[in-house]
Amino acid sequence: CRKAGIFMNTIMIVDDSKTSRSMLKNILVEHGYEIVAEAENGQEGYEKYCEFKPDFVTLDITMPIMDGIETLVKIKEFDPAANVIMVTAAGQKNKMLEAIKLGAAEFVTKPFETEQIISILESIK
Repeated sequence: CRKAGIFMNTIMIVDDSKTSRSMLKNILVEHGYEIVAEAENGQEGYEKYCEFKPDFVTLDITMPIMDGIETLVKIKEFDPAANVIMVTAAGQKNKMLEAIKLGAAEFVTKPFETEQIISILESIK
């Protein structure tokens, strides 16, 4: 359903922290990305992914209802080509390795660094 050659710039942010979502949103919007949806838990994130089919998803690992790993698995089952970037607090190396094995495109750690996030998005395109 995507047109070839169109600049990929739609993003969905999935994070149970309103502050984290807000910080990430500010960085992304400032760099020309369009936030098409936000979700505060994995279940909501999965449902919104199916509805909006964004170009990218930033997905927090630790969330209520359905965590980031479970959500990643469901999104990849629905859309094997999904570009999912995992977001993690420091010290979750095992979870990150698991996420990469399960198909995550990349990961970023909190606190966010603008350059890191933008370079990851650019490298996935």
